[in-house]
Amino acid sequence: MNTAEPSAVMPHLTWFKSSYSGAEGGDCVEIAAGAHTVLVRDSKAVPGPVIRVSREAWAGFIRR
Repeated sequence: MNTAEPSAVMPHLTWFKSSYSGAEGGDCVEIAAGAHTVLVRDSKAVPGPVIRVSREAWAGFIRR
């Protein structure tokens, strides 16, 4: 896992907000699937940093 370039530099990705996010905006995360990684960002800080994890690590996280 490492931080990546700001997400504003990656306009080609499609970001998805967590289904657990409330309508008020609240504390939300968004994910996007890259070629070899899954990217995670704070929905309130879109141009901010992105965390990249391997697809295998993401699958393990979701299983838990």
